[in-house]
Amino acid sequence: MDNRQAIGSWLSGPRAAAEQMGADFGYRGERLGLPEEGPGSVAPLGRRVGAILVDWGLCLLIAYALITGGDLGTAGNWALAVFTLLGVLTVGTVGFTPGKRLLGLRVIAVNGGRLPFPRAVVRTVLLALAVPALVWDRDTRGLHDRLSGAVQVRI
Repeated sequence: MDNRQAIGSWLSGPRAAAEQMGADFGYRGERLGLPEEGPGSVAPLGRRVGAILVDWGLCLLIAYALITGGDLGTAGNWALAVFTLLGVLTVGTVGFTPGKRLLGLRVIAVNGGRLPFPRAVVRTVLLALAVPALVWDRDTRGLHDRLSGAVQVRI
């Protein structure tokens, strides 16, 4: 291998280097038995980030207006508590938060059914810790989704 090729593969990342050597990763969600596109396919990262921003804004507004009485200094802490409660109650019952519903997403179990309430609690608590959401697998599922056996799909 030429040095330029080695540097190029290093800059492109391990996946690009493996693909150049003939590895076939398939599409996101293929290993989970999900379709490549359309309803039921793995939710795109942009929509998931948008949904969490909508949910966080809603929780911050609730904390600011209803809990802290307009105290911006403590509203952020309360917003995290509201965010966790919102996630547990909505994902644990209907499978989506207001932000996910607005952007056409749903959280389901990997086997395709509804995510059981205890696993929704685990998922939401891990998401509130933020770090597990920053660690992804090749299907772009965060660690919080992997540990709870969940996947976010398009509606």
